[in-house]
Amino acid sequence: MKSSFSEKIQESIFLNRCFPVGAEVVTSRGISVRGDSSPVVLARELLSDDRISWVSITDNPGGNPMLPADWLAGQLTEFTHNIVLHLACKDYNRAGLESNLWRYAAEGFNNILVLSGDLPVTGYPKLASGVFDMDSVGLLDMVTSMNHGLPVPSRRCGTETLTPTVFFSGCVVNPFKQNENELIPQYYKLVRKIHAGAVWVLPQLGYDMRKFREVKQFLHSQNLNVPMIGNVYVLTKTVAKMFNSGKLAGCVVSNRLLEEIEKYSTGQDKGKQYFRELAAKQLAVFKGLGFAAGYLGGITKPESFFEIIEQSNQYSGNDWKQFYQEIQFPQPNEFYLFETDFSTESGNSSLPPTLNLNLKNPQKTKNINLFYRFSRLVHAIAFHRDHGLYSTMKTIFLFLNKNNSFCRFCFRLIHQIEKDVKHLFYGCTDCGDCGLPDTAYLCPMNSCSKNMRNGPCGGSSKSRCESNDKDCIWTIAYDRLKYFNEFDDFINSPVITYNAALKGTSAWSNLYHDRDHNANLSKTQENK
Repeated sequence: MKSSFSEKIQESIFLNRCFPVGAEVVTSRGISVRGDSSPVVLARELLSDDRISWVSITDNPGGNPMLPADWLAGQLTEFTHNIVLHLACKDYNRAGLESNLWRYAAEGFNNILVLSGDLPVTGYPKLASGVFDMDSVGLLDMVTSMNHGLPVPSRRCGTETLTPTVFFSGCVVNPFKQNENELIPQYYKLVRKIHAGAVWVLPQLGYDMRKFREVKQFLHSQNLNVPMIGNVYVLTKTVAKMFNSGKLAGCVVSNRLLEEIEKYSTGQDKGKQYFRELAAKQLAVFKGLGFAAGYLGGITKPESFFEIIEQSNQYSGNDWKQFYQEIQFPQPNEFYLFETDFSTESGNSSLPPTLNLNLKNPQKTKNINLFYRFSRLVHAIAFHRDHGLYSTMKTIFLFLNKNNSFCRFCFRLIHQIEKDVKHLFYGCTDCGDCGLPDTAYLCPMNSCSKNMRNGPCGGSSKSRCESNDKDCIWTIAYDRLKYFNEFDDFINSPVITYNAALKGTSAWSNLYHDRDHNANLSKTQENK
């Protein structure tokens, strides 16, 4: 009997017995895919072969509506423990996500890859809106709570604890960011994902092996021994152009690599041999670097998966060091967290790499403006817990909570002033659970296309939002917080999950009455 996905990962890391390889299977939009081209046939053939350790089924990739991942998994119940289901936050609110998780657990599908998800690109009859009721950090936190036994309101008052689940949950990180203010928030959010419950990591797609290695080095620097799975996508000229254009979030092909691809694509086989060799070499490098496993995508025929795996296995033990140097196609002026690339003499060097000195030199940018300084000043005076006028303001709001006409009138007046001022200066949507201080006074509900409160998604490109209509708020937040030496606090911040019950209420009042997420933040700080 084939070992389960989790067993394979554990064996690879702790027993060094093998280098397992998984395969990505994408479902279809509609039900017209039949016969030999069916994703069911593909997945079954892959899972029936010992060269494939697991199959990973995507959840509406690229923002397109498709048959759900658990439908395909439901056709393959004999391989329950060797299937990884992707679960993204873009199409369901937290209630829908929890329902999906209960269904997975009930059917025995315990391996999941948690993602925030891509922005929708289509829908019926026009473009759909993304849900993003929570992000990947919040969803991982939910999964962890379910694994511990989720406490829920009891029908007889009080709470009851539901039967614990046994999810083996992973997360993604995008190291292929060109600028410092994009890359460092990615790494810091990765730590938050692991703190929230991720037990394995899959980097997103790129073709710079130094960046893959850097993620591993970063986790080592944080004393986090979490299995990493090397992500390999078998390119074609068409797909490479899409990755290069930025049309697929989280997938990067640099101009230099695209030039090489176009050169090989003029050959008789249109670059087929080059693309397969590139994939096989990547697998070899991941094995040499000490990754727990490899992950192949971009293929629709079982024999293609097998041929690449076999080709990779034919390389000698040290070939990967040469391939590591070959497969480095960074973007222009690419920022690296570590100043120099270590020698490939040892894939698991115990020597700590040297951090890029730029991290230690806060620089004043256009994002450090007078308005931001004024916002910080106002927060320090009136809204910073137990500082300035906080106690006085809390006393006033507690008094206005009294149920008489004068207090109600004053409270409505103050709330109206709050709405008008915050809408004018911050685009406030009156969510009632203000996240401005957490994102350097940029409203995550208004200024972020995915309402990200726990760090950036992986979809930005050149510091621009995935929607390409604005700068990513987390790149601006990083510049601001780094300048004041405050961004390091972000890495250990508790999970922030918006409370929809506060919509349309006064965020000021909720702060002083400990009804918003800041109450949890303060409890965490007190426990340190």
